[in-house]
Amino acid sequence: METPRPAPLILLAAALLVLAWPASCAYPVLIPVAKDPATSLYTVPIRDGDNHVIDLAGPLLWSTCASDHLPAAFSCNATECRHANAYRAPSCRIAGQPCKKRCRAYPYNPITGQCAAANLVHTRFIVNTTDGKNPLQQVSVRAVAACAPRNILASLPRDVTGVAGLSASGQALPAQVAASQRVARKFLLCLPRSGEGVAIFGGGPLFLLPDSSMGDLTATLAFTPLRGRKDNPLYYIPVQGIAVNQAQVPLPANALAGGGVVLCTRVAYTALRPDVYRPVVDAFDRALARNDAKVPTVAPFELCYRSSMLGNTRLGYAVPDIALVLERGKSWTFVGSSSMVDVNSQTACLALVEMKGVKAGDPSAAAVVVGGFQMENHLLQFDLEKQQLGFAKVPAFSACNNFNFTKTQ
Repeated sequence: METPRPAPLILLAAALLVLAWPASCAYPVLIPVAKDPATSLYTVPIRDGDNHVIDLAGPLLWSTCASDHLPAAFSCNATECRHANAYRAPSCRIAGQPCKKRCRAYPYNPITGQCAAANLVHTRFIVNTTDGKNPLQQVSVRAVAACAPRNILASLPRDVTGVAGLSASGQALPAQVAASQRVARKFLLCLPRSGEGVAIFGGGPLFLLPDSSMGDLTATLAFTPLRGRKDNPLYYIPVQGIAVNQAQVPLPANALAGGGVVLCTRVAYTALRPDVYRPVVDAFDRALARNDAKVPTVAPFELCYRSSMLGNTRLGYAVPDIALVLERGKSWTFVGSSSMVDVNSQTACLALVEMKGVKAGDPSAAAVVVGGFQMENHLLQFDLEKQQLGFAKVPAFSACNNFNFTKTQ
């Protein structure tokens, strides 16, 4: 008796399922994130435990390179070469040299601005996949990196061997993980104040301990557009205003329109252009109204208080909220735990700084640079496909260092 043949539609469906499997069913990639106490920069272990500074504006993955990296002979017209040279640091004068036969990249130190001409190499690094609750299994991620000389590591943490760029560039870490593992071009970032935070490439979910008290934190995200510009790899978000205790701060006309608001892990604390800084700090001072608790300034901060005289809540010091007012009535709010920093055992200061070397109203300079301290213990989702930023405050009874890095059996 002849065996019945599968119907053509069933065969087609099966083929489509097989083709779709890697992209739709691959688990996201998990990488722990640590904060270096000496520099306030954030690091991830990329290759054999070597730490790389993460840079939200970094367009490349680069390191001092081990001897077993394989040279990559990309031509000047190769896609990888175009991606590697899509953004060049303004301080890197040698980056303007024309490409001759073999591609060169120009990695740069995000703190000092120092750069170097470098060859591209093929590399791999071992990471774990995750279901959002635990590490699952190890996978090998293929990548193209630039090899830089050790002298451009100045001012980076001592144990660092390179930089992992997290921008939307085709040679930054998110795009390379997405291409190698066939996961979505988006990543979650939960920066820790201490201990190990978490970065997940490919999307959520994300669960933090205690599991029983809260579910998937990506379900709590609010969203706003994520903008980019052709001339630089920074992440911009459209902001319509700044509020202190829900009251709009009067700002100069178009103060937030020109330079915009950017997210930056290179700076420790949120920096405001002078024409934005003064109204915001004055509004906070008036709203708090605690001249009796003021103490002398502690550089680089202006408003400092005797911490014992400020009330405490589960959200940090009892101080006025500061919010970035976004489109469609949304706002990204910073409570006391994100707006105040303890500079010593007796003093807490408003963790905002005034930009230096920038003129008030200069449209070429960002109006606000949201620094690492303010992003800590917030869950951020950078969706590069939908070009949107998801953001949510981690609940007060947990923190970004509460991910369970214990591998399941």
